[in-house]
Amino acid sequence: MARPIGAAVLTFVGGFFILIGGIGLAFVGVFFFAIFGKYSSFFLVGIVLGLLTMAFGALLLALPRLHVVWGVLVIVMAFLSLVFALAGFFLGFLLALIGGILALTYRPERDAMYLTTARTVPPPP
Repeated sequence: MARPIGAAVLTFVGGFFILIGGIGLAFVGVFFFAIFGKYSSFFLVGIVLGLLTMAFGALLLALPRLHVVWGVLVIVMAFLSLVFALAGFFLGFLLALIGGILALTYRPERDAMYLTTARTVPPPP
């Protein structure tokens, strides 16, 4: 069975950049804690978004029949990364968005059973 490899690779790499952006934003949260003494879990959401996006990229390869579900979830994670993960330095957002769109438009190959042609019946004598 063919798999959406291009969509999975772009999603995984985009998720990596989102994870890096989330880690950067978490460091900003640590500095806020050091200065103001208050910390919010807002700064950790980017890390979770990056990890989830990478997991969805791996699931695109593992379960290609659910490519529409993974594509929609990747696109949602990409747009959430705009707020929570510095958009993965915009590169992560762009790669994840393209990977999600490719996952949505992926068309699996037809099985050989569907590609066979029917025999023609000769006309009656």
